[in-house]
Amino acid sequence: MDIHTHIPVLLNPFVDALCIDRDGHYVDTTFGRGGHARALLSRLSDKGRLLALDRDPQAIAEGERLAADDARFCIRHWSFADLGEALDEVGWCNINGIGFDLGVSSPQLDDASRGFAFGKDGPLDMRMDTSGGKTLAERLQHVGERELARILREYGDERYSGRIARAILRARDESKLMRTSELENVCFHAAPRQARYGRTHPATRTFQALRIWVNDEMGQLEAGIKGAMDRLASGGRLAVISFHSGEDRRVRDLIEARVHPCTCPPQFPVCVCGKTPDMRWVQKKPLRSSEDECNRNPRSRTARLRIAEKLQ
Repeated sequence: MDIHTHIPVLLNPFVDALCIDRDGHYVDTTFGRGGHARALLSRLSDKGRLLALDRDPQAIAEGERLAADDARFCIRHWSFADLGEALDEVGWCNINGIGFDLGVSSPQLDDASRGFAFGKDGPLDMRMDTSGGKTLAERLQHVGERELARILREYGDERYSGRIARAILRARDESKLMRTSELENVCFHAAPRQARYGRTHPATRTFQALRIWVNDEMGQLEAGIKGAMDRLASGGRLAVISFHSGEDRRVRDLIEARVHPCTCPPQFPVCVCGKTPDMRWVQKKPLRSSEDECNRNPRSRTARLRIAEKLQ
């Protein structure tokens, strides 16, 4: 597979938001196949530095090839939830910009062996980090109907979460759920007849929700965003690209809690809690991909970019 078939989403707005100092130190917390990282490096001077993180061993291998060619760049096999530890390892303190591009990359989706996509038959894996952790198949062996329905509803906004959860567990118990094609078939037939042939395939939200569950993406996201805001230098930028409403709401709420931290009741005439903001919004209303970008890269159509800046 050609790694360069991956098209980075919202590339120029993302890099424009982050790169405020050509001599600065930056972190790409989701290297993927390096689209955003290479664009950032093109903006940096010889003094600038870029650290990348990723959970995917294939991404790390690609990043190590880039690091061999560019001394300004280094990559570490860390989750962005462990951002602080990664920065301590490389000895960085004042970070000028930290970027997140959430979700999965095109090469991950296109690789059937990873199990991310329902359009390609493969094992029920879905792990971002294939070097450890439980696969989707293993996790499904120990989940109940109520919990699975909650996962589909909360992580995938799945309208028919209850009936799909029941169908998945029935197929599991009958040993008819071993491959992504079988999971896709279960989702398709569990959806009401009128919902099977719309713009969105009936398995889309379920696959998204299960991927988020397998990789603890919401827990990782909270730790990563909080860690990033803690480690930014004054004036440093945080830029986050998300691809579904649940992620975007969580990003918004985490930043908003630092922009407006006051916990005083609204009837108080003045603040007495003493909590002061240490972030400000640069772009609270999320930037969206242009029509031209959506036409060139359909996977960008749900992308949202939010930008904030450290005050102190």
